[in-house]
Amino acid sequence: MATVVVTLKIMPESPEVDLDKLSEDIISKIKEFAGECETKVEKEAIGFGLSALKILFTMDEAKGDIDPLEEKVKQIEGVNSVEVIDVRRAIG
Repeated sequence: MATVVVTLKIMPESPEVDLDKLSEDIISKIKEFAGECETKVEKEAIGFGLSALKILFTMDEAKGDIDPLEEKVKQIEGVNSVEVIDVRRAIG
């Protein structure tokens, strides 16, 4: 099986949510689901002081569906919504 790169877009509940703490909690859930993996966190300005998190991570394609991970991330305090915006096979 191949390695895939997944991009999650996470909207916090409000501009007051600590995005650094939130990203640590989300990466913890990702590593529980996918095992040790490469991760990258980006902040995307939305407007009115609100920023979204884009978290990219790698995982084995054999893991299959990532809906269970989405559900776990949605349960983290401070998360308003989670969306998988990209899944693609890694080259190399």
